[in-house]
Amino acid sequence: MAQANDAPKSDKRRLALRFVGEVQGVGFRWTTQRLANTLGLTGWVRNEWDGSVSMELQGNSGQIAEFFGKLAHAWGRFTPEYIIDEKDEIDVRDDEYSFRVRF
Repeated sequence: MAQANDAPKSDKRRLALRFVGEVQGVGFRWTTQRLANTLGLTGWVRNEWDGSVSMELQGNSGQIAEFFGKLAHAWGRFTPEYIIDEKDEIDVRDDEYSFRVRF
């Protein structure tokens, strides 16, 4: 299993994302947590009051690209309708060691 901390610091990036659409009540947060931890990514995901899902995702560019490929594949039989409404590069955090669901 890849570890986010194995990535050269210069290649680490952190994204702040907002997903809208069919993202609550379908296992979206738990799927993202499983995939992110499998790939050695760090960060968090949480449901928002307006029905959207917020996420901060950190790792190297290859890990992040693989995460989004696996996320699309994970919904192979059931494809919820969602889009990434917001995506911003934010400062990398060195004090995280896993990806978790926030409440």
